Amino acid sequence: MAELIVSQHPDVDALVVAATERFVDIVAAAQAERGSACVALTGGGAGIAMLQRLRDHSDAIDWANVDIYWGDDRFLPADDPERNEKQAREALLNFVPVDPNRVHPMAPSDGEFGDDIEAATAAYARVLDAGGDGCPEFDVHLLGMGPEAHINSLFPHTAAVREDSAYVVAVTDSPKPPPTRITLTLPAVRRAKQVWLLVSGAGKAEATAACLNGASSDDWPAAGATGSVATVWFVDDAAASALA
Repeated sequence: MAELIVSQHPDVDALVVAATERFVDIVAAAQAERGSACVALTGGGAGIAMLQRLRDHSDAIDWANVDIYWGDDRFLPADDPERNEKQAREALLNFVPVDPNRVHPMAPSDGEFGDDIEAATAAYARVLDAGGDGCPEFDVHLLGMGPEAHINSLFPHTAAVREDSAYVVAVTDSPKPPPTRITLTLPAVRRAKQVWLLVSGAGKAEATAACLNGASSDDWPAAGATGSVATVWFVDDAAASALA
């Protein structure tokens, strides 16, 4: 049975330190076992702060043997500062020796598919299925969480959060701007061995408590984010303040 871990810390900085250290351990262990690792990155303040901190641990990971995916991205031009890919590159990937062929961003709106989000989504489905399994079994899938418990671009009471077969879908009516996004679904998230949620702030306390107390993923999407080996909630004291 998968393990549920609540890792509580005084503030977001301590949360990021703990997540960074655990990330290094998990990726290094995967590489020791099979020579490579596979991760899905996220955006958000804590997620990007963790990537920045990973620069200081770059020698502990063989970056050339890490396959890197994204849980979602905004369907915007490649140089838009809101793109998760752009933020990840500026925080970490531009500073470590990744193999460009093993970095798998979602297409931007000015990429090879232009503004055809369905074509871009279908292309990412092919990327995910390169190994023939539909979607990688990520060693770690990093997630942030919104105050209404959205993860990736899966918002409450939407078709995307209810998707039960496809691993990646297009979102054209996101309640949070911009409206057009590409996102991995809960079935893709659940392929991960470890799913980590990096959650800080009192504004997310209600959602944190609901998810950890067995809420419906339709109401609180993060409740459906579980790993096959472990689900780890990295929370600060403010985000944990509604927990019993």
